[in-house]
Amino acid sequence: MDAADFARACGYTGDSPALLEAFEAIRRNGIVHARLDHIRRKAVIDELKQSEALFLAAIGPALSAEEAIEDAARVIACWRNMPRWRQERRLPDLIRAKQQRLVARFFRRHGQRLWTREAA
Repeated sequence: MDAADFARACGYTGDSPALLEAFEAIRRNGIVHARLDHIRRKAVIDELKQSEALFLAAIGPALSAEEAIEDAARVIACWRNMPRWRQERRLPDLIRAKQQRLVARFFRRHGQRLWTREAA
């Protein structure tokens, strides 16, 4: 996808070289940002793969992946219903809840298989 295709996909219909260049910069930075986020998430998962105890400590006080997902969903729903000024103050809670939901979903799907293979 070149700059013009990306700009059209974003809704831009003009042909200004400066704006097309700006859209290309946005696309490149977005790809770099997405890759860095993926690497960070993978590093967290790789650290927790070592043992079930590490995973349970990471999702605490929840006792299971399902409970951690429910807790995270509750925090995210409450955050969405807050006024904007309160959302800005509670942004770290949202980030933590999304991270916990990601980790819990991964280990709900793959945790038992990983840890039984590790124990064998």
